[in-house]
Amino acid sequence: MLKRTRSLVCLCVSAALVAPSISANSIELPDIGTTASSTLTIDQELIYGDAYMRMLRSSQPIVNDPVLNEYVSNLGHRLVANADDVKTPFTFFMIRDRNINAFAFFGGYIALHSGLFLHAQSESELASVVAHEIAHVTQRHLARSMEDQARRSPATLAALAGSLLLAIASPQAGMAAITATTAGSMQGTINYTRSNEKEADRFGIATLAKAGFEPKAMPRFFGRLADEYRYASTPPPMLLTHPLPEDRITDSRARAQNYPEPRVQPSLDYNLARARIVARYAGIQAKAAQDWFERTEQKADPSIKVAFQYGKALVHLDNNELEEADKILRELLSRDRNNHFYLDAMSDLYIAQKKPELAQSMLEKAMAATPNNAVITINYANVLIKREKNEEAIRVLQRYTHDYSNDVNGWHLLSEANIHLGRSDEDLAARAEILALKANWNKAIQYYTQASQLAELGSLKQARYDARIDQLMVQRERFLALQ
Repeated sequence: MLKRTRSLVCLCVSAALVAPSISANSIELPDIGTTASSTLTIDQELIYGDAYMRMLRSSQPIVNDPVLNEYVSNLGHRLVANADDVKTPFTFFMIRDRNINAFAFFGGYIALHSGLFLHAQSESELASVVAHEIAHVTQRHLARSMEDQARRSPATLAALAGSLLLAIASPQAGMAAITATTAGSMQGTINYTRSNEKEADRFGIATLAKAGFEPKAMPRFFGRLADEYRYASTPPPMLLTHPLPEDRITDSRARAQNYPEPRVQPSLDYNLARARIVARYAGIQAKAAQDWFERTEQKADPSIKVAFQYGKALVHLDNNELEEADKILRELLSRDRNNHFYLDAMSDLYIAQKKPELAQSMLEKAMAATPNNAVITINYANVLIKREKNEEAIRVLQRYTHDYSNDVNGWHLLSEANIHLGRSDEDLAARAEILALKANWNKAIQYYTQASQLAELGSLKQARYDARIDQLMVQRERFLALQ
């Protein structure tokens, strides 16, 4: 489904990530169209973005890892805070896929493949990819591309919108519709996206510099990718959607040289996230992961060597080698007691050791230091359930799902806690929310209807369920109206 979605999304986000060599401080852009107001409003883009995201949740291996989500979100919002023309909220998420790729779509959604972490050698290199995708959103390139096609073919915009939803019910038919819609204007699209890529490069490098990252990281990362896969018969998806001819890389290098070169220290958080991905999301055997940590640690900067110890601890933990994991994690926590990567792993270790009371005590101290933090709160709720404190867990999770309603982790745990207490109606309601996040509207409404039937007639709980049914029906109709 991701490839099908990208076929639509990447009408505007395909080509290279570099730009002409002009003064870095005077971004004079080509005339590539209007602000897209005649095609889609910002509110409409948000509706489309929400639809895309629900499609992806239902079809792709979204990484629902609280620690990695926090890292990616923090990195993304650091860049957004230094970007120009921000008009929408931003959501950053990961897809478990070893292929190197990233893409942006309506409503400020930016997806990163986990494979990016395996090839980016520094946080600045990863940030260069994110900054480029942010620029695609802030400059509204997808809406502009659709506007450009609509100007040349009045039926294009409506056909593209219909194809998007058709792809949900019938992937092959949806893909055929998208292809038929765009084939007649492909050359115009190619010319248009080249301009979009130039603009995204310019704004991306500027954002990198303002956010304190290395501007040269963008041409360095993509230049290395181009060299590595120059003669590959099957290049990674990023090079298919973001081709890298040499002149663009050269121009990018020239542009980056116009910015001061900051002294950027190796990022511990980036290397902890990278180690977590190698240990849990790279699809490699435990021995191969341990060997990678050993080799990489030997040549790493001393300030980040602990990240590879952390990775080794995760491999031990996941293979039930609890004594080895315990030794490493205790040492790491003694150095940095509020580190969320370490706290999350130690919480899992205590549970595996059948000592959830120690995890609860540890996490309560962490909550005092960082109240309402998503990583700490979701771990705390999980520990409460393991201790059979389900009532308390439900109170925590009710707040959590209110604050983080798009996080399926909270709804899964809320379902689990209610099952333990025999509350079938609340279990059904929690599972309905997960279904709604995946655009399975009919099943979600069915579950809420069953929950309402189980609730006491005329009770506030039944009224809450019925009100939610009405909301879901409105969301379903809005979703289907995109056709």
